[in-house]
Amino acid sequence: MLHVAHNLGDHITGQTDRQAERKDAPTPEDVATGDTTRHSGWGALLAHLAQYHLTLGVLGMLAWLVLPLHWSPAGVAAALAVSASTHALLDRKWPVRWLLEHTGSPAFAACTTGGLNGMYLGDQALHGLALGVSAALLAVL
Repeated sequence: MLHVAHNLGDHITGQTDRQAERKDAPTPEDVATGDTTRHSGWGALLAHLAQYHLTLGVLGMLAWLVLPLHWSPAGVAAALAVSASTHALLDRKWPVRWLLEHTGSPAFAACTTGGLNGMYLGDQALHGLALGVSAALLAVL
């Protein structure tokens, strides 16, 4: 359910084009040229997080209503806290770039050709990790 809600929220219901292009921090190129006024990205990021988690909440509620899930309020709160905080951090993009560059994949971080985008794929893999933590919290709390 979390994976389905993530894909729906990140790609269809939880983000406008404007939010997607503005949610990140200024790029390294912007900072290098002194142009950090392009946008701070926080407004777009917070709007995306709200829409994304609304999607997550609706699908989670539907799953809870029809499946024998034993989620506690503490588990739901912990899962949402992990999801919101990690999603906010990862969507600023610099943490994904930093991690790829410092784990031996700077070329992958820069890859934007041949139908691939290293930053996007890294972002999605890290979101999947965060969703796994959220799922564990739902299961054990």
